[in-house]
Amino acid sequence: MTSRIVFLSLLLICMMFAAAVPAVANVVLAEPAPEISMPEVTSPDTLSIDQKIDKAIQPIADKAIGLIFYPVTLMGQDIPMIIIWLMSIGIFTSFYFGFINFRLLRLSCQLLGGKHQSDKREGQISNWQALSTSLSATVGLGNIAGVAVAISMGGPGATIWMIVMGFLGMNTKFIECALGVKYRKIADDGEVSGGPMYYISRGFTDRGLPRIGKALALFFAFCCIGGAIGGGNMFQSNQTYQMFMRVAGEGSFFADKGWLFGVLIALLVGVVIIGGIKSIARVSERIFPVMATLYIIMCLVVIIGNYQAVPAALADIVRGAFAPEAAVGGILGALIAGVRRAVFSNEAGIGSAPITHAAVKCDSHIAQGLISMLNPFIDTVIICTMTALVIAVTGVYQGGQGIEGVALTARAFETVGSWTIYWLGLTVFLFAFSTMIAWYYLGEKGFTYIVGRSPAKVTAFKVFYCLFIVVGAAANLTHLIDLTDALFFAMAIPNVVVLYMMAPEIKKDLHGYLEKIRASA
Repeated sequence: MTSRIVFLSLLLICMMFAAAVPAVANVVLAEPAPEISMPEVTSPDTLSIDQKIDKAIQPIADKAIGLIFYPVTLMGQDIPMIIIWLMSIGIFTSFYFGFINFRLLRLSCQLLGGKHQSDKREGQISNWQALSTSLSATVGLGNIAGVAVAISMGGPGATIWMIVMGFLGMNTKFIECALGVKYRKIADDGEVSGGPMYYISRGFTDRGLPRIGKALALFFAFCCIGGAIGGGNMFQSNQTYQMFMRVAGEGSFFADKGWLFGVLIALLVGVVIIGGIKSIARVSERIFPVMATLYIIMCLVVIIGNYQAVPAALADIVRGAFAPEAAVGGILGALIAGVRRAVFSNEAGIGSAPITHAAVKCDSHIAQGLISMLNPFIDTVIICTMTALVIAVTGVYQGGQGIEGVALTARAFETVGSWTIYWLGLTVFLFAFSTMIAWYYLGEKGFTYIVGRSPAKVTAFKVFYCLFIVVGAAANLTHLIDLTDALFFAMAIPNVVVLYMMAPEIKKDLHGYLEKIRASA
């Protein structure tokens, strides 16, 4: 009880400090990767605090973006190497494991329900809680805005390529989550820590390179903190505020009070994260089914409302995906357009999900890896596809208004009535809130891996994390978000290297596990 009072007190003090940051949040939702518009100024003296910070960060952010998103030219198009890197591991794992995403999908669902598992399992959260929490981290604004960007860039044919990447990502998710559980650490008090930091270190150590393994593990942990603060936190609170203003109107009480909106969101997040992974998992397992159901129902309402256009839309999707010129555009639409804001929303290969799944109560790392395959299936194959179908059947992408994100999706929903903007606003809030609480846990594990775990250090990170929720809603920090984007995708570099290295080990474990299942059947 005392620690909770201390945490809430520190949180309120920090948010009061954050409230002093000038609120100049001018985000244009129609952009493909919503950026915070910086007003032109002629003198450094006229810059606000957040603008001065952003200007100082710009050179670092530009170099980081240029390095992580270094492009190569294929078929006349520039494709960031990091996307090829993530695609390669999806293709490799799919063939190497014999497309277990199809072969073992039924077993995956059975395991989620508790079949083939003993009652004595070490860990902190249930299978469903682990899946819900990892889905809460991946299912976010990218499923709404990012998919719209993909369609506006690559046409409706991009839908096919998103589905393909979702299926490939299932195999990548299997191996990384299996490794996350296999090499997790359980403290004396029952606290579980796991994820790429641990199996990266172990993978190189087993090959006689412990120093390299430790360095790469620390690099991953640092990037994980950056990804949590930026994409999992600031961007979510900023876009939630902008969506709220779109619904409430410019005459709203909150029109010039982004900081106050951020304080309210931070308090809600703080109440959840104060209880650690068990509290986060309990909330996630309740929020995720509600928000996913609400969104899917809303999508079905739009699709049914435009039922006459469904056959033509489906024909356009198939035709657009396999026409030579459109295929390239579709791939670029589904992948490149979503690089900055999570069209690649299932995060397969990034290494975020293994941190969450490591905390699960399980008796087999292979079983948990198979359960985790459902993440890309639900996130990309189902939810992203629903968004794509809504945009395709309404035809709003044909308006000739350029590349758009949330604004395009909002127009698609409004084809069946202006009331849908309120439903969409609620969905955006739930998506963003669930992402913020889930990514807190990922950031905390990266932080404690670097500095060590203690109640004081964990509390300090909670306050730090909530402070940036306020800053994200109120401040103009475009380049800071750019920098954290780069850090987010940089997580994939050491993670994917180790996935290639340790694939034979997991393949052997998979064969042994399946033989055990068959023997007990």
